[in-house]
Amino acid sequence: MRLASLLLCLLIAPHTLAAQEAPASPAAAATARVRVVTTAGNFVIELDHNRAPRTVDAFLKYVKSGFYSGVIFHRVVAGFIAQAGGYTADMNQKPVTEAVINESGNGLSNLRGTVGFARTTEPHSGTSQFYINLADNIDLNPRPTRWGYAVFGKVVEGMEVVDDIGHRPTGGSGAFTSNVPVEPIVIERIELIE
Repeated sequence: MRLASLLLCLLIAPHTLAAQEAPASPAAAATARVRVVTTAGNFVIELDHNRAPRTVDAFLKYVKSGFYSGVIFHRVVAGFIAQAGGYTADMNQKPVTEAVINESGNGLSNLRGTVGFARTTEPHSGTSQFYINLADNIDLNPRPTRWGYAVFGKVVEGMEVVDDIGHRPTGGSGAFTSNVPVEPIVIERIELIE
């Protein structure tokens, strides 16, 4: 009898523990989506707050303030990245707030369709600019000897729009000698999807 009771407890216990440990909906709390409305079409980015909380918070602060309205894709390299978030169509750089701590060691990889935080050669210099990987760019990932570029989201709708942006003709403009789309691709707004 004791053995039967013990076996019954062992069979029930894992199910009870699993039910108690299962969070209500971790994905709902950990992600948000934004719609990027551009003159080339729209696409949706899913943000990963669990893996890149500081980066996502900084990005959403700019989104909510309307900062991205009127900025352009100022750097497009076919087969590599499409970068935006810092310059207006007349090639003036928008003023930004403080830099964000680099979260490139978060386990997210710079794969096609992922969105990363642009920065200078200084690891913790990212502010408002972001890029979309047009291909798998694992060389942008961190290594034991150097910082990488922090991925904080991925395009989940409209990747064909991003691909189109990635194939637009480019040239020099303003302070840039190359890789600026000849016809400006303007971000009209980025809106949080409720």
